[in-house]
Amino acid sequence: MHPTVVLHRAPWLLPMARPVISDGAVVLAGKRLFAVDRFTDLKVRYPEAAIVDHPDCVLMPGLVNAHIHLELSHLAHLAHQGKGKHFVDWLTVMLAERERLGAVGPHVEKAAGDAMQAQHDDGVVALADIGNTGVNCSLTYDFPGRLFPFVEYLGLGRKSLLPALKKLAQQGEAVFCTAHAPYSTHPRLICALKKRADRLGHTFPIHVAEPASETGLLSAGTGAMADFLKRRGFYEDVFHQEIFHQAPIDITGSVQYLHNLGVLNEKTLCVHGVHVSTDEIQLLAQSRAKVCLCPGSNRFLQVGKAPLPDYLAHGILPALGTDSAASNPELSIWREMRLLAEDHPVVDPFTILQMATIGGAQSLGIEQQYGTLAQGKAALLLCVSIGSSITGPVDLVEHLVHNGPGNRNKIQWLHVGGEEQ
Repeated sequence: MHPTVVLHRAPWLLPMARPVISDGAVVLAGKRLFAVDRFTDLKVRYPEAAIVDHPDCVLMPGLVNAHIHLELSHLAHLAHQGKGKHFVDWLTVMLAERERLGAVGPHVEKAAGDAMQAQHDDGVVALADIGNTGVNCSLTYDFPGRLFPFVEYLGLGRKSLLPALKKLAQQGEAVFCTAHAPYSTHPRLICALKKRADRLGHTFPIHVAEPASETGLLSAGTGAMADFLKRRGFYEDVFHQEIFHQAPIDITGSVQYLHNLGVLNEKTLCVHGVHVSTDEIQLLAQSRAKVCLCPGSNRFLQVGKAPLPDYLAHGILPALGTDSAASNPELSIWREMRLLAEDHPVVDPFTILQMATIGGAQSLGIEQQYGTLAQGKAALLLCVSIGSSITGPVDLVEHLVHNGPGNRNKIQWLHVGGEEQ
């Protein structure tokens, strides 16, 4: 039996890898996109197709949230207390509050599930979720799009290294494992996790260069991050000789450190990337490593602004992430786009839209299915109501980046069989 062929028409079409199409349409049949073009052309090519009109709407790919912590959603009140906290202060409060309220349990699972559903309702087709409780693994099959659940490993000290390596060796190969950050994970553990990720062919997300004090910690054992770890009894200087067995190396930054460890390649996803030098951006470009920016969380934690124009100048199209509800008052990729445009007014809004779609899909290795509207892609796309006042492609893109859909009621999903949900 042949699948039903449905032609969806809208005043605007955003393929993302191609320019904006006015009076555009897509042809859906079965589980794939058959065609993307102007309505008049597709109507001739598919005369048998049922036609569904979407007035005052734009058809576009689903968004990708390349970094979130669903298991921290029950701590959302922390992001609504005041104007934000400096990174180490927030980390101290978050850990204490997580201990007080519990890291697992029905309340954690419900908050995580609600946050996950809200992401889909907001137009997100794929999520990269980082956790260390296993909550995200239980949510994988409840997400209508693609949820990548990563189990995060921490442990900086030598005493915790062997138990962590033993645990990793016993981990089932169906489980994605990754490292938390250079400041919290022993270098040998980072290398072991990366080696496993490469062997299994999955993305390796890691927090990199988020607070400025991370560089001082790695290079000299000084600064706010070093003081924080020392107060908690977790600090050990394992950064210079622990793995290299040679004279101390010059660690000029977190990216340089990861390069020295040999863990930068096309499957590495460096999350945040705020405090990076031009030389480090060149290392990222040369290794084809991916980058994910989280401007909402960065603003709340007052860690600074990532050098987006420099990334783009080196041929790196970053992805976007929201980070957790504990450090971001609104988990919305639409808001992340708006904040990024505010932080970097010189960047073309169309490029920011590409970050939320193509960049995210590439960062998770799913660009063959998602990120653009093209023949053969998954038949799962957004229909966003934008009103009738849009006058042209530039106006359309600026509206989406600066205003978004306004609310989730203006977002519909077109999916398998051409139905709406």
